[in-house]
Amino acid sequence: MWPRPEFDTMRESIGTCRTRSTMISWMPWAAACLWGMATLFGLAGEPALRRFEFSQAHMGTLFRIIVYAPDAATASRASNAAFQRIATLDNTMTDYSSSSELMSLCRKAGGPPVRVSEDLYRVLAQAQELAARTNGAFDVTVGPVMRLWRRARRQHEMPDAAELARALKLVGYRKLRLDPRAQTAQLLEKGMRLDLGGIAKGYAADEALAVLKQHGITRALVVAGGEMAASAPPPGRDGWRIGIAPLESPEKPPMRFLMLREAAVSTSGDAEQYVELNGARYSHIVDPRTGMGVVGRSSVTVVAPKATASDSLATAVSVLGPEQGLELIRSTPGTAVLIIRATDRGPRIFELNLSPYAVSAKGQSPP
Repeated sequence: MWPRPEFDTMRESIGTCRTRSTMISWMPWAAACLWGMATLFGLAGEPALRRFEFSQAHMGTLFRIIVYAPDAATASRASNAAFQRIATLDNTMTDYSSSSELMSLCRKAGGPPVRVSEDLYRVLAQAQELAARTNGAFDVTVGPVMRLWRRARRQHEMPDAAELARALKLVGYRKLRLDPRAQTAQLLEKGMRLDLGGIAKGYAADEALAVLKQHGITRALVVAGGEMAASAPPPGRDGWRIGIAPLESPEKPPMRFLMLREAAVSTSGDAEQYVELNGARYSHIVDPRTGMGVVGRSSVTVVAPKATASDSLATAVSVLGPEQGLELIRSTPGTAVLIIRATDRGPRIFELNLSPYAVSAKGQSPP
């Protein structure tokens, strides 16, 4: 179940621009079937804007940028700069390339503090803050365990218990130390490995949106798999209309919608990334505290001011479950959540603070 921006029937008459690039290897943490919406209406005092769409593959998923700009040259220039920013962050934070800054840091695990780039430090700092708030339910030091579960999904067999136990000893957010003054990170034990899969795409979406604004694009949507970051809405619209696909049939048309502007939304779930072993369904989302994949079919959609927050919060709530997850959102200003869990009696729904964003299937605000 993934958030999906709805294209309207005017899409082809407006025209789209697309770009392609070579895939940069990254684990596809979330796959999504995504649409966007568009309109030709302008606002008083604003030059006539046209809708343009661009896409490139980064971080193991397809990044899509939808912008409203006065002309193709402006749209292309801004989107190219945004994609360059995303590519830079991919090269910094991937754990699939030995030459990335992240992997360079991991190779120095067990040694002295290492000065890191501002981007990597900011992501690690936000990750550590959430790790402390969730008592480790969100924890980027989970890398050694994630490697075992990736292999488990490929080979369709449970991780070896002894290997899992050894890997789990290297996990723990308290084993990662940050120094804000020196801008350093230190992994306290040799063999530690960081995994930023639950936060990096959200950060990249935020940064891409910021680049677009620097180029004068104030009406845009950046889609990164299950993460979306929105600025001002399309001309003549109240917001970006985002469809939430049904848990039981993700390919069916959405029945629930959100309307977003100057906000972000992320969905974490096991619609595609999971493995069934010994009669149990294990999500690609792993509980860092136990080393086990989250069991059971579920979907978590989080709305937040920034995609960095919505991305990481959606992962944390998936691990915590409804009761603790709702409490986490309740204690986080400016956030909302929709949790759907499969049960023998059908989907069970939990939600909090969604009313400001909810719209009906026809796109009108409910009474």
